[in-house]
Amino acid sequence: MKIDTLGVQAFIAINDQGSFSRAAASLNITQTALSRRLQNLEGQLGVKLLERTTRTLSLTAIGRDFLPRAKRLLDELALALLEIRETGKSLRGDVTIACVPTVGVQFLPSVVQQYSAQYPANRIRILDHASFDVAAAVLRREAEFGIGMQGLHPPSLSSVPLLADRYVLACHAGHALAHHKKVAWKQLEAHTLILPGQASGNRSLVDRALQRHPLKLASFYEVQHSSTALGMANEGVGVAVVPALAMHAGAYPQLLSIALVEPVVSRTLVLLTRTHAQLTPAAQALYDAIRSQAGSKRRSG
Repeated sequence: MKIDTLGVQAFIAINDQGSFSRAAASLNITQTALSRRLQNLEGQLGVKLLERTTRTLSLTAIGRDFLPRAKRLLDELALALLEIRETGKSLRGDVTIACVPTVGVQFLPSVVQQYSAQYPANRIRILDHASFDVAAAVLRREAEFGIGMQGLHPPSLSSVPLLADRYVLACHAGHALAHHKKVAWKQLEAHTLILPGQASGNRSLVDRALQRHPLKLASFYEVQHSSTALGMANEGVGVAVVPALAMHAGAYPQLLSIALVEPVVSRTLVLLTRTHAQLTPAAQALYDAIRSQAGSKRRSG
């Protein structure tokens, strides 16, 4: 049933003002328009709400019963509209985003801290997924936007470049390669390697980048998460190929980050949104903060 808010408003005004003329003036409409609104409401309800004579104006029994409900209806509607307007102005609201785990470890914490200081009432839910799953979470509307790897998302998502992240060699300080400042991929052929697993977006990117190079890399260990690779490398199991962002300062004091060259391989992290989607004000504020932080990192780098 359609809610006739104009009719309800007219009914309340007539009761509160005690006459049609004063009620019409309070609503800035003509008495004719006021009468039409009341008639439309009564016609929709199929009952009389007011009894009007040349001298008196009073509520019917149904009108007296309906009046407090009508006032409550308009009060709740006004409050809901006010909350929506204030939410837009103050950027209040919870935000859910999806991101690859390395971004959650190295890049997001400082952004989240700044955002929370500015909007302390806004809660942030972070879904840390593999890049393929980041895109899926955004498509399924489980997350308002995401941070994933360029090229690993469907065309139905829009992407904005965020950061370039080189692949490096995570090497224990006691390893034979530890004294090198940079290591060519060819040199890795003689060592036990910990590489991203076949289902990892990192693995597919590295494989494509190395296709033109005659290499015989033996992935003795394959893992799905860089954190696992770092833990194994820290124990001297082997040397690990990981994104530079995975090398969290201070987490493993015995691990060194060595530049991989010939070729230099990097991934581009991108912000992902549904094409033509409109972010909520709270999500837009976080999205903008992430872009600003990435811009600062690029300039400082």
